[in-house]
Amino acid sequence: MATKPDLFGAASRKTSASRQSAKSGAGEYSAASIEVLEGLEPVRRRPGMYIGGTDEAAMHHLFAEVLDNAMDEAVAGHATFIEVTLERDGWLRVSDNGRGIPVDPHPKFPGKSALEVVMTTLHAGGKFDSGAYQTSGGLHGVGVSVVNALSEKLEVEVASGGQLYVQEFSRGLPLGKLMARGRVANRRGTCVRFKPDAQIFGAQAHWKPARLFRMSRSKAYLYGGVEIRWRCDPSLIEASADTPTEAILRFPGGLKDYLAREVQDKEMVTDQPFVGKISREGGHGSLEWAVAWLAEEDGFVLSYCNTVPTPDGGTHEAGLRLALLKALRDHADRIGQSKRAKDVSADDLIGQSAAMISVFIREPEFQGQNKSRLMSNEASRIVENAIRDAFDHWLASAPSQANKLLDFAIERAEERLRRRAEKDVARKSATRKLRLPGKLVDCTNNSAQGSELFIVEGDSAGGSAKEARNRVTQAVLPLRGKILNVASATKDKLMANQQLADLTQALGCGLGAHYREEELRYDKVIIMTDADVDGAHIASLLITFFYRQMPKLIEKGHLYLAQPPLYKLTQGAKTVYARDNEHKEELILHQLTAKSKIETSRFKGLGEMSAAQLKETTMDPTKRTLLKVFVVNDEREETADCVERLMGNKPEARFAFIQEKAAFAVELVDI
Repeated sequence: MATKPDLFGAASRKTSASRQSAKSGAGEYSAASIEVLEGLEPVRRRPGMYIGGTDEAAMHHLFAEVLDNAMDEAVAGHATFIEVTLERDGWLRVSDNGRGIPVDPHPKFPGKSALEVVMTTLHAGGKFDSGAYQTSGGLHGVGVSVVNALSEKLEVEVASGGQLYVQEFSRGLPLGKLMARGRVANRRGTCVRFKPDAQIFGAQAHWKPARLFRMSRSKAYLYGGVEIRWRCDPSLIEASADTPTEAILRFPGGLKDYLAREVQDKEMVTDQPFVGKISREGGHGSLEWAVAWLAEEDGFVLSYCNTVPTPDGGTHEAGLRLALLKALRDHADRIGQSKRAKDVSADDLIGQSAAMISVFIREPEFQGQNKSRLMSNEASRIVENAIRDAFDHWLASAPSQANKLLDFAIERAEERLRRRAEKDVARKSATRKLRLPGKLVDCTNNSAQGSELFIVEGDSAGGSAKEARNRVTQAVLPLRGKILNVASATKDKLMANQQLADLTQALGCGLGAHYREEELRYDKVIIMTDADVDGAHIASLLITFFYRQMPKLIEKGHLYLAQPPLYKLTQGAKTVYARDNEHKEELILHQLTAKSKIETSRFKGLGEMSAAQLKETTMDPTKRTLLKVFVVNDEREETADCVERLMGNKPEARFAFIQEKAAFAVELVDI
């Protein structure tokens, strides 16, 4: 009898052997295996843990850290200017006229100056002592020591007490002791000059002057009391760039000036932005804000804490959102519009705004070493309480502007809810039949690619089109008569029109600035109306709707006009169809003979055509003719003027057009 292998025993023997091998070989794991990284070596081993990586953005974060230190001196009231100089050989210099890094011996590190400790020790600096700075860039920043660790070379100059002190470092290590270089007159502060290490960032990594300039300019906007003097070697700036070689960056208006620059030449919902500032002694709890609402463009939010940008937002942004929403709802309640405003969310109000918020607090808590998100709960309370009161007063002081903003927010809320409903209108599936807008008969194709929506005139035409269609790729939406003329209708009438609501919901892509190409449910949108004057009028109204409310649908090439026939010509066994009178004469001349009688019948509408006739002449992709609707690039202004003239709310403009074209109309009648 064969014996079974002892699997567990084999495993035990193997494990035991492995342990013996580990003890005797190179894989031994003991106290000697525990590596202790001292000083700034952890930073050089794992730079991504401290600055988020080793790419261009991470390298520019080094500049942000040095600039933040200089800004802290300015915000604390000890510096009035900062100089930023980008040199030809890749060195970057940041100096201020603040107090200067302390240079006296450090009590806990014998033989080292405080400056050397700051530059070579993680988590060392004056920001841990609340007495040194009321507000600063925070306790969770990477600090200037990390800049030192990741620099090929770094030089620090401190002018303090009339004396100049200098110390040099390389890759985080001091190249010598702090040296006194003699007396200096009329100078004080700190100057840090450094060059990023190519071993960390790569030999091809270079400073981007435009990026450094934007970062410097942002800091100047954030604290109106500071002047930043920018200089850059001319050889580093491309001829096409708008970055200056020298500039004085000083903006007493602060965020108000910043916002004005960002939204210039853009259409606003309100005449004036909502701006304000609260300054408190010591800086703690101080804040500044500037908000404008963009009529046609997506918005943005720029937030800062102690002049440090927080691109991922945080508690201060949350406070701003709550304050604006609560104050607007209070306004709606005061004017009896609370029911209309009940669905408005913070996203509806802030999503299309250009908003900036800057807060100063003591010992802020950030998420991550790069300080990308503020986590201090105190910031939310400070911002919400201050801005809500200020926004209440702003709304009350300008009722007409407040009502414009309320209508704007309500419209966005309605659009959001409509979009949510549109998402529910998915394709029919084997397990689920969904409610469709209006009388839409959808196709079974799950993709927009290859799908077509025929917009037809009336139920009769809709019935023929439904029978004639390809059920896989062609959908049909019948409309009742002539739709609303959106060029002359009010916004309320537009929102209340059920036919346009059904059409918008069927397409699924939204209106105006909320148009989303990726959510359009059909590749081709085909207007299919009768081949007569009434049909042409309905087509004109639909084209006007798309031109005014969904211009990108036209720009992307999705809108078409079907070409149904007006006449049916029969001669013996041969039948042809003519689009109009001219086409009829052409067919009689070239395709039919004079030997026998030609029977001519005129279609009064698409509903009179059989499904087979409609498919053959108008819907079959292999036989039909479609006209693509587009706007010629160099005729956009003329097109806009023409639509306004013929479809707008000024009848005298249409009357003038009729008079101008009267002779042309007579010629048509004579024909």
